[in-house]
Amino acid sequence: MDGSLNGETWRFIVRNIRIGVVEDDPASCQLVLDYLNRYQSETGEQFTVSVFDDGARIVEKYTPVYDILLLDIEMKEMDGMAAARRIRERDDNVVIIFITAAPQYAISGYEVRALSYLLKPLPWFAFSQELKKSIDMVRRNSDDSMLIETGKGQMRMNLTDILYLESIRHTIVIHTLDGKYSINGTLKDMEAKLADRHFFRSNSCYLVNLKHVTGVADQDCIMSDDERLRVSRPRKKAFLAALADYMGGGR
Repeated sequence: MDGSLNGETWRFIVRNIRIGVVEDDPASCQLVLDYLNRYQSETGEQFTVSVFDDGARIVEKYTPVYDILLLDIEMKEMDGMAAARRIRERDDNVVIIFITAAPQYAISGYEVRALSYLLKPLPWFAFSQELKKSIDMVRRNSDDSMLIETGKGQMRMNLTDILYLESIRHTIVIHTLDGKYSINGTLKDMEAKLADRHFFRSNSCYLVNLKHVTGVADQDCIMSDDERLRVSRPRKKAFLAALADYMGGGR
């Protein structure tokens, strides 16, 4: 989505809740998807849902773009508990709900800060209650945001949704998970506003959200949407140090 934060288009910044479903049993997976569709139709919430058939599938290229994960525990290649441990290394904020036929795993969930457990066979009422609790938590956690001046006044943008900011003449283009938005301003001013929010100036044009950097190759950093952004040679050492600090727990 390309948009301009002038006039009416600023409203589109309100986004869907992003949910990952990790389940290796097709019937159980379909039930969860049916329940998600029912919840949307009954409440008006909007979800973007991604499905994975094993813990290994979600972990192999995990990027912190999900709000909620619904994880089966007993899976063939990588179980949900092991997957959750790996995910927590990369993502402190995602809400994790385990769905399992084995209640003995419940205590283990404390180490990965799981919100709750749902036992199979999965009842609609318990599922809907836990989903509501999860969505409420996502809304509360979305306070990490910044105010943007628009043609209609001020609006709030979640920092976690921003991939990077790009300077084009006197315009800042904000690249988000849902599209691009343009505002007036300078990258220097935005860098100062985001100084303590794990954004780093990779070159004269880009202010990068380290949360969405998945790797560095030669003079490029690789973003969670697979885009490659140039890291200037004078800034590369400091960029790598900032990234290592973030990945090592500086977040």
